[in-house]
Amino acid sequence: MRALAVSERDLKRFMRNPFVIIASIFMPLMYLVIMGNSFQGELKHLPVLLVNQDSGPYSRRVVELLQALEDGPRTLEITRENDQKKAVDMVRDGFYKGVIIIPPDFSKNVVKNVEPQVGLLLDNTDSISAGSISGVVSRAMAYLKADYLAVRPDRATPQLRSIELYKKIDYDASLVPGIIVMAIFMGTTFTGAFSLVMDKFLGIHESYLSTPLTRFDLVAGTIMSGVLITTIMSIIVMIGGLMITGIKLAGGIGTLVLLLVTMVLTALGLLSMIFTVLGRADHPRIVGVLVGFLNVIFYFPSGAVYPIESLPNWLRAFAKVNPEAYAVHAFKELILKGSGFTAIRGDLMFFVAFIAFMLCLATLTFKRTM
Repeated sequence: MRALAVSERDLKRFMRNPFVIIASIFMPLMYLVIMGNSFQGELKHLPVLLVNQDSGPYSRRVVELLQALEDGPRTLEITRENDQKKAVDMVRDGFYKGVIIIPPDFSKNVVKNVEPQVGLLLDNTDSISAGSISGVVSRAMAYLKADYLAVRPDRATPQLRSIELYKKIDYDASLVPGIIVMAIFMGTTFTGAFSLVMDKFLGIHESYLSTPLTRFDLVAGTIMSGVLITTIMSIIVMIGGLMITGIKLAGGIGTLVLLLVTMVLTALGLLSMIFTVLGRADHPRIVGVLVGFLNVIFYFPSGAVYPIESLPNWLRAFAKVNPEAYAVHAFKELILKGSGFTAIRGDLMFFVAFIAFMLCLATLTFKRTM
C-alpha cells in the first residue's frame, strides 16, 4: 500500500504537466517522419556529371544505359559537361558526387576487345553514395554489348528465383519498432528515477525520512507509475506510427497481447536500469547528461536503424546485453511479421532476468538518507 501511495503521487504530478506528455508522444513520431524520409533504403537522385569524349555507337549505348538509371530507379541525376577538368573540379568542390568519363577511343576499343574502360571519379568522402554510384554504373556496364533482352530465359542457364516471405515493408515502416522503443526510453527518463531526482533537488525528499517508507517502497512505487505512463505512451506512439506509415498490424488478438506484455516488460526493464544509474543523482543536470549519453549507446546498436549482424564485433557483443536490442527484435517479429510466442521467447526471458537483476541492484544502491 505504501508503494501504491508513492505511485499515485507520481501519477498525479505527471498529469499536471501536459507539455511533457505531448513531447514524449510527439518527439518519437517526428523521429519516424524525419528518419523515414531521410534514410529511404535505396539511394536516389545522386548528382553525377557525364563527360562524353567519344561519338561512337558504344558511347551512345553507355549514355542510354545511364539515362535508363536516371529515368527508371532514379538512382542518378546526370548532367552533361564537356570540360573534363571542370567536371573533376566540381566534384572536388562538392557540387556533384562523381563524374563519369567516356574516353575518345572507347567505341574503338570495344570493337577491338582491348580492355575498353570508362572512367568513374568519385567523392569517396561520402562512402555510402560512392558505393551506390559505383555499383549501379558497374551493373549498367554489364549490358553494354547486349543488343536485346531475351523474352524467355535460357533453361540451360541456372536461374535465381527470389521469393519474399512477407509483404513489402517500406523503410519508414521498418522504423516503427525502433520508434516504440524510443518512446519507452523517453518515458523512462521523464518518470521513475527522475521524479526522485527532482524531489531531492527541490528538498521534498527530506520529508520521506519522517515516514515509514522503505527503500523498496520508494523504488517500487516510482517504477510502477513509470511503467503505467510509459506503456500508455508507447501504445499511442505505436498507433500513430502505424497510421503515418500506412501499415497494418500483422497477427491477431494473440499478437496484441504479446505486444502489450513486451511493452510492459521493456518499460519495467528500462525503468529499473535508469533507476540503478540515477538512484544516487541529486541534480536534474546529471539526468540530462546521462540520459542523452544512454540514448545514443543503447538505441543505435539495437538494430532499430541498422542490422546488428553488420555491426563491428565489439558492438555485436554489446548488443547481446543491450535491452533495447531485444525489445526491437520482439517488436519487429510481432508488428511486421505477426509472429507468435516462440519467436520472442528468448527476448522475454532476457527481460525477466534483466528486470530481476536491475530491481535488486536498484533497491540495494538507492540511498534513503540526506
